[in-house]
Amino acid sequence: MTAAHGAELPRGDDPLSGPVIDARPRTVLITGCSTGIGLDAARTLKERGWRVFASCRQEADCQRLRAEGFESPQLDYTDADSIGHALDSVLAATGGRLDALFNNGAHATPGAVEDVPTDALRAIFEANFFGWHELTRRVLPVMRAQGHGRVVQCSSVLGFAPMPWRGAYVASKFALEGLTHVLRMEMRDTPIRVILIEPGPITSMFRKNAARQFERWIDWQASPRADQYRNTLRKRLYASAEQRDTFELPASAVTRRLIHALESPRPRVRYFVTVPTWIMAGAGRLLPLRVLDWALARL
Repeated sequence: MTAAHGAELPRGDDPLSGPVIDARPRTVLITGCSTGIGLDAARTLKERGWRVFASCRQEADCQRLRAEGFESPQLDYTDADSIGHALDSVLAATGGRLDALFNNGAHATPGAVEDVPTDALRAIFEANFFGWHELTRRVLPVMRAQGHGRVVQCSSVLGFAPMPWRGAYVASKFALEGLTHVLRMEMRDTPIRVILIEPGPITSMFRKNAARQFERWIDWQASPRADQYRNTLRKRLYASAEQRDTFELPASAVTRRLIHALESPRPRVRYFVTVPTWIMAGAGRLLPLRVLDWALARL
């Protein structure tokens, strides 16, 4: 059985036949599987022989995935009880084992920083950061006990390259990158690998979901930047689904990196996805900060 189609994990030595191999499929918990990156990752890994627990925030989406043949626990990053119940159900189904966690579900609240209410910032950190930390902390003891594991965090190019109008999302992803970096260093003395995936523009429902957060939180007509909202940000948020970003790739581009992160014996510590991510990584190292600010402000 190959790594792509199951786990060949030692379970001890049999005195008659040598090492005993666990032929059960590898198990992975993926969050945010209703659409986009999470859904593509769940379907592809399932095809490759993984036992996929494809969680969603809404129970209706979980039911849809169950009808498709997935084990789909309901998991809301903003609800600690939901996180605990979801992980408990996964571990009950696997006999207490979880080979990998892919933290993925997140949303954006677009708007100028001066117009983002503090409660909106709290809300996005609950969904994009604190909930990820809660789930990861609960998973780590499981991985320690079983002697292996991988935690893969789906960050963003905006986790290291800021852009105007995206302050709340940028803040949550910068925080995630910093915490993940420290966790990776701290896990060096364990068999647990901690990995970042940093996509740029990916085809998904992300912009549509961001528009809903914008409507909920941003009083743009009362803003001193009302004309900028009217002429720039709102046009982008409410563009047709067919209007795509330059360099936009399908969710499968992220899944390809995820497969390497999960199945390679020597995964990278971070994976860039899309041309803009590579460009911004290089620009951040080469350009003076004022020049970089000028360039990003013009995008």
